[in-house]
Amino acid sequence: MTKQPKQSYEILISRLDLLEFIDKFASFFAREKDKDSHAILMLPGDRQFFSTLLQELDSVELKPLPKLAELDTPLIHLQKQGTLSLNEIFSFSQLVGYFIYLKKHIADSTPRTQAWCDKILIPEVIAKLPTFFTQKGEIEKGIYPHIDELYSQIKQTKIRIDESLQKLLHTQALLPYLVDKSVHYINQNECLLLKAGYNHSIKGMVLERSQSGFFYLLPDSILTLKERQNALKDSLEESLYAICKELSSTLAKHLPFLKFLNHCFDIFDSILARLSFAKALNLSFIYTLDSKNHIILHEFSHPALHSPKPLSIDFSGDCLMITGVNAGGKTMLLKSILSACFLSKFLIPLKINPHRSKIPHFKHINAILSDPQNSKNDISTFAGRMLEFSQILNTPNLLLGIDEIELGTDADEAASLFKVLLEHLLENKAKILLTTHHKHLAALMANNPQIQLCAAMYDIHTQKPLFEFLNGSIGKSYAFETAQRYHIPSTLIAKAKSVYGADKQRLNELIERSSTLEITLEQKNKQLEQRINEYDKKLLCLKEQEERQKVEFQTLKHNLQNQYHKATQTLKDALKAKESKEIHKAFNIAHTILTPTQTPPKAHTKAQNLQVNDYVKYQNTRGKILNIKGTTCLVELESGMKLKEKIHNLKKIMQNQTQHTPTLKTPTIRIEQSKSVGVSLDLHGMRGEEAIEKLDEFLSNALVAGYDEVLVYHGIGTGILSRLVKEYLQQHPKIISFDDAPANMGGFGAKVIKL
Repeated sequence: MTKQPKQSYEILISRLDLLEFIDKFASFFAREKDKDSHAILMLPGDRQFFSTLLQELDSVELKPLPKLAELDTPLIHLQKQGTLSLNEIFSFSQLVGYFIYLKKHIADSTPRTQAWCDKILIPEVIAKLPTFFTQKGEIEKGIYPHIDELYSQIKQTKIRIDESLQKLLHTQALLPYLVDKSVHYINQNECLLLKAGYNHSIKGMVLERSQSGFFYLLPDSILTLKERQNALKDSLEESLYAICKELSSTLAKHLPFLKFLNHCFDIFDSILARLSFAKALNLSFIYTLDSKNHIILHEFSHPALHSPKPLSIDFSGDCLMITGVNAGGKTMLLKSILSACFLSKFLIPLKINPHRSKIPHFKHINAILSDPQNSKNDISTFAGRMLEFSQILNTPNLLLGIDEIELGTDADEAASLFKVLLEHLLENKAKILLTTHHKHLAALMANNPQIQLCAAMYDIHTQKPLFEFLNGSIGKSYAFETAQRYHIPSTLIAKAKSVYGADKQRLNELIERSSTLEITLEQKNKQLEQRINEYDKKLLCLKEQEERQKVEFQTLKHNLQNQYHKATQTLKDALKAKESKEIHKAFNIAHTILTPTQTPPKAHTKAQNLQVNDYVKYQNTRGKILNIKGTTCLVELESGMKLKEKIHNLKKIMQNQTQHTPTLKTPTIRIEQSKSVGVSLDLHGMRGEEAIEKLDEFLSNALVAGYDEVLVYHGIGTGILSRLVKEYLQQHPKIISFDDAPANMGGFGAKVIKL
């Protein structure tokens, strides 16, 4: 990233009203930065690398970095084989300790961050450094026993000093000479404040006299303890120095690693500061800078505004010329676009919708906003501006903002001069924003395809600016209305309008009318776009519904075809056999296969109150109920065929409906029988296989005949035939129930079967 001069950042931040925002951002760094904005803004590495790490760490909870001072000076001391202080060594301990923590807590969900952490290989001897210190920076107990002993003795000596002082304060002989019962500290020595004549009661050393003439006395008993305490402290300092020298020697051996780790700390500090700042103020990042020279801001709010109206603008041209009402937000629009580009360049979060915004990268960003007039430098407003222009005329990849471009000179001359200057900058691929009230300049530049016009809008009814902007239009300044809003007498404004002239007034009216028409057109376009979006959504839903129904239909069709094929194949196989028994079996199997294809009863259909002799509809035919048993009805169809069916499969109809509604002819299967079907069957004397064949044929004929109940005699005997009959009846699909016959009808040797 090419660096701009440091002072240009500070000037630009001030001109864009970002000083307070940047100062607040700087407070989130763990390592305090000086007032140099360059150190706060610059990323110590590749922007894309920082962007990736920011995205990965956005959802990761990490403890904050320790507050560390700059370690450049201690590193220089180590380089020169110097001895660091205990606090400086503790700072290195905190530095190492945090990266040990970081390497443990970075998960696989952050691969780029994990790869970066894996490059930090901490030497074993350096990794032990955090275990030497407590959280307060003191030597951990148990590592150096002689240090622990010295601390203990110093503590005991302090306790003895306090006890001796309390004893002296409560001595009866000393009470008349005590000014107060407080312990006073003179040069870190505990003293008593006494009146004159104390030497009769206590001996000691006078350290000072108070303004009232009293004496600060260090008693002899305390003096002895203080001397011992000072000797212990001196011994402790010597021991700590020896430890610092030893640890400094160890650190010096790994000086390159410590420099690298210190640089990594600055990198991670820049990342966490940005993340913490964004979360604290609910800001967003522009992670990727667009390669095209096209600025789109959506719902951006400038940090300097307390209750901002979010700004949305599409700056697709090369030069955005902002005109319109005074105090309507033209300068703030210019500052907002420059601020968004400037902050995004350094990956500083801002209040914006990042998903619908696009910001390109600019190597240089400059703003000519303030009045450069300075009496000390002997320079005028216009001359100062020309000086700034001369410094940027050939600057590559430039984003330039100019406020009130006509400031400081004749309007007509300025229009011609700035037209040429702007065209020169545009030839050098600069992207320019400017605010102006020069209709002459706007007219000169309007035909240039690189120029994009934008007007600050004004509400005529409320006589207040809307702080909104209309793209592609030249705005009226509304100078007279603004003057009246700020309490200029209406009589003076009327005189000014008469001086202004009718022609110019008509021109302003045309501009105003044009702006009103464009606003109306834009509102209608928004309404049409909204309706188009609604219809597109409805059309998409209908297409999705159509596709779902097609899939469901094809699935159902496929299932029905399979079931029909199975049923017809079963019947064909039976007809080829040309045996009544096989035909009946095939009929039952086909009925079982086709049953699932019948339309299931609706779950929420109300229960029907059907009675005998009611007319009902069953599938595609109609019939009359002959008998009802539980949930099953015996129905006589129009074809004369009788069948048993569940009540929920029947639909009650009126009697006259059977006469007017034609029914489809239902195919009937006629089976010629050699003899009439009886209501009983005798299996006595038959073998098992023969008996089952007879029983199957008998039951099929009984079902076709429409019998409800039949009787089968199998005898008692050895029980084999009885068991075979029972097993067969249990597996038959058309048998409702069966039981042993009454004693007068065969008892255990017969079965009563209900069909």
